Amino acid sequence: MSQVYADRRVRLRDRCAAAGSAAALVSRPANVRYLAGGAPPGAVLLVGPDPGTDLLLRPAAEEGEPLDGRLDELLRQQQLPLGAGDPAVAAAELARRAGADGLAVEEHDLTVARYRSLGAAAPQLRLADLACSVEQLRVVKDEDEIACLRIAAEIADQALGELLESILVGRTERHLALELERRLVDHGADGAAFPTSVATGPHSGRRGHRPTDRRVEEGDFLSVCLGADYRGYRCEIGRTFVIGTAPADWQIELYELVFAAQRAGRESLVPGAGYRDVDRAARQILDSAGHAETAAPLTGHGVGLEIDEDPQLSPSAMGKLDACVPVTVEPGVHLPGRGGVRIDDTLVVRQEADGGPELLTITTKELLAL
Repeated sequence: MSQVYADRRVRLRDRCAAAGSAAALVSRPANVRYLAGGAPPGAVLLVGPDPGTDLLLRPAAEEGEPLDGRLDELLRQQQLPLGAGDPAVAAAELARRAGADGLAVEEHDLTVARYRSLGAAAPQLRLADLACSVEQLRVVKDEDEIACLRIAAEIADQALGELLESILVGRTERHLALELERRLVDHGADGAAFPTSVATGPHSGRRGHRPTDRRVEEGDFLSVCLGADYRGYRCEIGRTFVIGTAPADWQIELYELVFAAQRAGRESLVPGAGYRDVDRAARQILDSAGHAETAAPLTGHGVGLEIDEDPQLSPSAMGKLDACVPVTVEPGVHLPGRGGVRIDDTLVVRQEADGGPELLTITTKELLAL
């Protein structure tokens, strides 16, 4: 894997050189992990003008402190002594001593105070904005990354499938969410990819609903959204079910509508498709049925080392899909006071010759009465 991380740093180095910066300071933890294999708490990565100058700086750590990932063994590391201050400031000073005249930094990750400290520590350095260069490199995944996402999806499917076999009536949203997160770990996840959402009755269909003490009742819609974190890679799955009885006519109608929108979004995942075109494919079905105001604000987003990455599949998004980009397709409709439906899958964009979009989350999308 060392060569993989080295190649990623070369691509970033080339971008910096093209923009006129001799060095880059990477501080966002997910970006550090992407380029270095791991992200110790508080660590930053200094990417210099040649591979031999790349350096991970990390603050002093207590013995046994857990490491986020597995660091590239060939990458130089420097652990600062206790009380040495901010590793980002130390990295800026090192860049200055090495003769760099410019340093690209992740302005979107730095506080104003931290940015000012960098300038004060090395006033001779011209600070430039690295912007989202690393995030852009992360959009297209290699097959090892996709393999991790595939395993994460399998774990999430297992956890959800086991929950569906248990008795649900009378249990609270909060209890069910905690049980799902425990099952994720039991099946090999490092943890939940994000706070698990369980929404019942009038709460169902809400995006990002935080579980409450409301108990599951007969006839409820039950919406579940969860994901597993496996070796840092995060997937997402969401399903909606009916509790206890045959679904009412309005529930069937709403479910079939959201399912049609989700299918349209999935089928539009082809290399070269515009981000907004994927959103439009799903949204126009909901809009035509009168749900323009109650539909989710976006159809999906990228996943990887973070659960919400580029690309964003939304009405205003710019850009086009590439092959090997994992995304969610998650349209939903929430009717205030009644509830709603959300269906969410993680897929990988593939060429048509390779079979089209690869579905990672395979739990049934049939409207089940549990």
